[in-house]
Amino acid sequence: MNKVLVVEHPVLQTYLTVLRNKETKTAPFRKAMASIGNILAYHALADLPLQSFEIETPIQKTNGYCPARDVIVIPILRAGLSLVDGIINFIPDAKVGHVGVYRNEETHEPVNYYDNLPPGLANGYTLVVDPMLATGGSGSHALSYLKKAGATDIHFVCLIAAPEGIERLHNDHPDVPIITAAIDEKLNSQAFIIPGLGDAGDRYFGTL
Repeated sequence: MNKVLVVEHPVLQTYLTVLRNKETKTAPFRKAMASIGNILAYHALADLPLQSFEIETPIQKTNGYCPARDVIVIPILRAGLSLVDGIINFIPDAKVGHVGVYRNEETHEPVNYYDNLPPGLANGYTLVVDPMLATGGSGSHALSYLKKAGATDIHFVCLIAAPEGIERLHNDHPDVPIITAAIDEKLNSQAFIIPGLGDAGDRYFGTL
């Protein structure tokens, strides 16, 4: 599929297995989510532009590098918070904003209820984060909102994607690449991903 990177790595697959297993308790679930967030961040930031500057080692002068633009992480509340720790462990200077979107369980359409965005969106390298890309409604809604707020270079990072969600984002936002650990089979009649891992937010926050 166009503009979708599925990160295939044996270690990532072991963490994903922990997350899918219904017997996994809250603590190991959180640990696995953070580890996957770190791996996904590595790939999502592969095109981050750098600027060089001169440093001096104990031996001689040489070139060093730092990000040329701010990295801005925008989790879609609340489940998106589950991947943030892993991402900012990889790039601790990242700014973190929030967009609150929930899915109406009857219509499956997104509803916006909160936002808090850092400055610099127009020139930033923005990662929109949500563990499950299901119908794509919430993701598309958040991307539209961020574009209106000035964001121009956006990447969508998720743990598991359904084909329906990928199609929705491609149709609504063909400029936004998707980075994911897995593309699952489909959605069920309740718009949950099959086989998926259940409700990522409830399992992460222990609110089952």
